[in-house]
Amino acid sequence: MEVDLLDFVEQCRRLVKQALGKHAGEPASGGFARWKHVVLHCLRLEDGHSYRETPNRLKYMSEIRDVLDLDRDDLPDYSTIYKSFDRLKMWVWRALLRVSAQQHPQSGHAALDSTFFDRRSASSYYRQRSGSNVQTLKVTTLTDRESLAVLDVHISARWKHDTKTGPQVVRRNADDLLSVAADKAFHNWVTKYEFYALGVEPLILQRGSRPLTLGHNALIRAKGYSQRWMAESSYSTTKRSLGDAVRALGWYRQFREIVLMFAISNIEPLCEPL
Repeated sequence: MEVDLLDFVEQCRRLVKQALGKHAGEPASGGFARWKHVVLHCLRLEDGHSYRETPNRLKYMSEIRDVLDLDRDDLPDYSTIYKSFDRLKMWVWRALLRVSAQQHPQSGHAALDSTFFDRRSASSYYRQRSGSNVQTLKVTTLTDRESLAVLDVHISARWKHDTKTGPQVVRRNADDLLSVAADKAFHNWVTKYEFYALGVEPLILQRGSRPLTLGHNALIRAKGYSQRWMAESSYSTTKRSLGDAVRALGWYRQFREIVLMFAISNIEPLCEPL
């Protein structure tokens, strides 16, 4: 989605400060406030530029520098921006994802689904040296079925079964959910019982062709299962806008990058389109 870049940075500044709270002004790296680093990483990913290119482009973006309260002669070095991505923990990016999702109407009805992100675009030399043979990361998303806002993300390099990752995501957001729609891959009785115990209605189809199973599936479809496609639409939009591959080398950086990508996909609809 193409948006006005200045409006995007202003939205990011507002949401990042809200997400970080009292920690927003704390120095993160190079003496710059933490919120500035987070916004710079949002800008870097949205604009599709490298760490080296980001400070160079900022030299010619006076209005964006004003929003970030940065002086042209005192911009952070690319190495400073790179190191801050290591120092900013996962809770920062999850807080931004949560706050960005809260800017959209919350229906309480969510869709649960899984997708994959390619990590082969990272240096093959690095992967061989580190002994890593994982080529794709499995990402389970929880999406509001009306606003398409991504509420939560679970990332795994070992491809855990959906019946393991699904309840974990729902458990973290149970207080805000009324129902969850998911495909047959998320179905087993333990999962359904846990959802009911959390006060969340599971709209999950069962496998089989018995009359009882067919009747159950027809009832689930009547309750809104057909809106499960909203989850597919949300991560499809993210991949078209920001790519379907991660560029970071370290696995922990890749996890943070994916969470940031979904936070940006929540922020983009709030901005002025081009």
